[in-house]
Amino acid sequence: MAPLVSDKARLRREVLSRRDVITTDIKRIKDAAIKKQLFALLEFNNARSVLFYASFKSEVDTLALLPESLAHGKRVALPKVDRASGTLILFEIKTMEELVPGYLGIPEPNLPEARIIDITDIDLVIVPGVAFDGQGNRLGYGKGFYDKLLSHTQVRTVALAYEEQVLNRIPAEAHDRTMDIIITDKRILYINGREKD
Repeated sequence: MAPLVSDKARLRREVLSRRDVITTDIKRIKDAAIKKQLFALLEFNNARSVLFYASFKSEVDTLALLPESLAHGKRVALPKVDRASGTLILFEIKTMEELVPGYLGIPEPNLPEARIIDITDIDLVIVPGVAFDGQGNRLGYGKGFYDKLLSHTQVRTVALAYEEQVLNRIPAEAHDRTMDIIITDKRILYINGREKD
């Protein structure tokens, strides 16, 4: 077990350092390409409700996607970390003003319990991650928030990543949830084998 954990830690460091050095100008171009592909995706357009993550540091920018998704009439949800249970609580947001800095300074919903939405009411989950591979394996940040969230549901998942985050192979465990679709700035990977450049 220990070698797998250390392999993941090493990969995490390597990929994060690779992602962190992408310049602001290049990042802007990459983010625009990813946004265009996501918004053209059939699975995204068919989804009535979408769970996004609030981007942080050098992640693919999702904050710019939220107002446009709301304007298109989608139910938009964002997670809030429940530190006591180590789980994510999902809230439906209606405006960007409903977000405040939360866990690690990541924007989170600041809303009453009445706005909580269950994962079973979500049609599509946009999943963050450090690295991905062509088999749909995901290397997260090591806290297991999304593994827990997705463990009891078959909701479709889309990962957003820069091409620099896609590896040949990521060490995977039996409980790890694979992604259905991975969108990069260069291509869309459908994990059932179909790939569109």
